[in-house]
Amino acid sequence: MARQALYRRRERADEVQLLQAFGATSAAELAELALGHRGSRIWCEVSQRASVLEALSAIPGARERALARAHTALRQEWDLFGTRVAFGEGRPVDWSLEPISGHRYPLEPVERLPHHSTGKDPKYPWVMGRLDSAVALGQGYWVAASGEERTRLASGFVAQVLDFLQGNPVGLGVHWTCPMEIALRAANVAQALAMFSDAPEVRRPEFLVTVLGALAEHTAWVEAHLEDRGAVPNNHLVSNYVGLLVVGLLFPELPGAPQQVALAVSGLREQVEAQVHVEGTSFEGSIPYHRLAVELFGLAYVVARGAGVPLGAAYESRLRRMFHAVRAWCSEKGLAPQIGDNDSGRVFPLREREDNAHGYLVGLGAALFCDAGLGGGELPDEAAWLLGRAGLERFRALPAAPAPVSASFPEGGFHVLRGAGAVITVSAGKQGQSGVGGHSHNDKLSFELHLDGRPVIVDPGTGTYTRDPATRNWFRGTAAHNTVQVDGAEQASLDPARLFALPEEARARVVAFLPGGTVDRLLVRHDGYRMLPAPVGIERTFRLDRHERALAGRDRFIGMGRHAVVGRFHLPDEAARLVAPDARVLARAARAAEGPVEFEPLAAELGPEGAPLAWLVVEKGLALKLAPSRFSPGYGRVAPSLAVEFRGQVAPPVSLRWVVVFS
Repeated sequence: MARQALYRRRERADEVQLLQAFGATSAAELAELALGHRGSRIWCEVSQRASVLEALSAIPGARERALARAHTALRQEWDLFGTRVAFGEGRPVDWSLEPISGHRYPLEPVERLPHHSTGKDPKYPWVMGRLDSAVALGQGYWVAASGEERTRLASGFVAQVLDFLQGNPVGLGVHWTCPMEIALRAANVAQALAMFSDAPEVRRPEFLVTVLGALAEHTAWVEAHLEDRGAVPNNHLVSNYVGLLVVGLLFPELPGAPQQVALAVSGLREQVEAQVHVEGTSFEGSIPYHRLAVELFGLAYVVARGAGVPLGAAYESRLRRMFHAVRAWCSEKGLAPQIGDNDSGRVFPLREREDNAHGYLVGLGAALFCDAGLGGGELPDEAAWLLGRAGLERFRALPAAPAPVSASFPEGGFHVLRGAGAVITVSAGKQGQSGVGGHSHNDKLSFELHLDGRPVIVDPGTGTYTRDPATRNWFRGTAAHNTVQVDGAEQASLDPARLFALPEEARARVVAFLPGGTVDRLLVRHDGYRMLPAPVGIERTFRLDRHERALAGRDRFIGMGRHAVVGRFHLPDEAARLVAPDARVLARAARAAEGPVEFEPLAAELGPEGAPLAWLVVEKGLALKLAPSRFSPGYGRVAPSLAVEFRGQVAPPVSLRWVVVFS
């Protein structure tokens, strides 16, 4: 309340205040002082352009991709979670449009504007209002071959920014409801302005005074509305600090910039230790949110280093380990499992990527830190843009790192078994966000299986947040995950009124992680069903047999009473059939399961007909069937899929076995 009271009493950043802040006597002089004498080595400075272009030239297609992004931005075209909207070059943008429902958010004071309401989703207009498109236009400006094209892109940048500022006055409408979005928008506009700093179009007083004033207004709003008041600070607060840091270091003369940079540096140092475990995993309890956290902390590090501002050894150490964690669970094709929430969020989308493509971060980390444990592969476009020639040289100097091996991250709750072309990622740990569980799911003892880089058994994803609470909770629920459900109950209570909370009831943890030469074993447990009238504890054993190329599972029920259990294995599509398995498949399954076991005569064949990827067999006595399901490969997109189910009645203590045999 005190911060916001001071904010309301401050002087607005008008032309007089800006001239005084920069020591200018006229708007023409302001342009030279703000854009002509730039001393930092931050990636987006014009002084770094030759270095960046040299690095881009070493990556096939990088310049063409950048130009394509720029022309998409010039057409004012956005991909809003699979829904494409376009307004046309030089045309006004309907910034408040939510295209799925057709709703337009009114220009009302944010205190009177509901943040979330059923049937509509502010994340859609936020994608446009974050103005990633401004950076895309700057990318095109740097790689464009002709002066005419560069002029067109600079004019497009000016027109788009002015259109947004005129259509979204400070404190009014959906684009001022979330400080995270305001901070990242300010960071994008500041970086793009630096990229265009030698363009005559941006030096015109009518634009430059407006945009510098807007940056000051954005940072003042963020400083007054820091998202540090929730149950636990999370990625939103980190985003606030990143926006303050980027703007303040690029334009240190802006009113309030020095104290905002000091606040951001202190806050980032504190939050990297609070939100990143020593092992390198994000505390969010979500692998897609780990990518967001890497980009947030990574951008802050790159910008601070370019400005000569140290964030400290502890910050660097945690960030470096975050890149190693990404390498541990990415498949050979760079795809990560989507355990936990996936809102498709990114911070520096310098190249279009699939929602679950995280592998580019490994190359970025290698080039950023010259880390031999991350070496190999190809230099990503992001590294060329953010690190330039120096990043290219560091990357080329590294030998290829050994192939990643099985790894366990007990604090993050992720455990990875690798080998025989398989990557198995298991969820077994505490709810994220220090127990709040805002982005956690009822996925304990669930797993994803990728074979030869291709997702075969998947977490169904997220679907949506506030638009449809029932859909939100289905995707968070136990039945939407590759685990066993007892008596139709949830592992942890799902409160329909609290879409971003999941209590710490399951108490999932690792009992044993035993990697070996040809066989890796993982034993995990949760107590989410200890609250049933007849309590049950569940242990699941994973056994990856590289020789047999099979994953064997055993679900052990410890407790009392008689219970109906359902085990599920969700698929990314509808390519599956029930078949009589080949004798060789059954023989491999029996050897992988270790011990006498008799299997059902029907197996689930997974993958395209005629070219299966794997077979799933279950212990005799379990009813196997294919059931309709849903798969969300990224936020806002849901497609029909199948789940393989087995059902049975159990009286603990008892164990059930299943095996996935790879083709």
